[in-house]
Amino acid sequence: MRDDLIAANLAAVEAHFHSEAVNDVEKALELYTDDVVWESPVRNLSFHGKAAAAENYRKMFASFRIEEFRCLERFATENRVVDDSIATLVLVGDTVKNAPVPVGSKVQIRLLHIFDMREGKISRELVFEDWKVIQPAIQELSFSVGKSVARSIKALGSGIILPQASYASPSNLRR
Repeated sequence: MRDDLIAANLAAVEAHFHSEAVNDVEKALELYTDDVVWESPVRNLSFHGKAAAAENYRKMFASFRIEEFRCLERFATENRVVDDSIATLVLVGDTVKNAPVPVGSKVQIRLLHIFDMREGKISRELVFEDWKVIQPAIQELSFSVGKSVARSIKALGSGIILPQASYASPSNLRR
């Protein structure tokens, strides 16, 4: 009986992560109890109840483009699953509450999850996140050149990318 319960808990968490990885948020939410508590102390977040957790999940995963999810270690007891993983993703939207990086950043997030389990479902998800930028966001900057010319450029890290047509190009010089 004990081994069956542990196996069921591991299977529920595996299904939860698989659903997240393929962006099937609704399927991931099916594995929560109605009174689930979802917490991320790093981002100062706590959601109580399936509806609140679901709203957070829909927003969060709408802003993630997941490139890789790799489990480093996972183990379980009769009432808990612990998972240590790394997710590589691009933050493509602004609906991740208290995201520590700007939209457009490619990040690796080290994730330590502690799941409380009840009857084969997740009753509490406590996630500790360590966000590491591996490619900074490209941001547009606007500035004025001369009296009436406004230009938009893109800055990537410490480099600057000028637009296609430059004011110093031969086609823009007076003859």
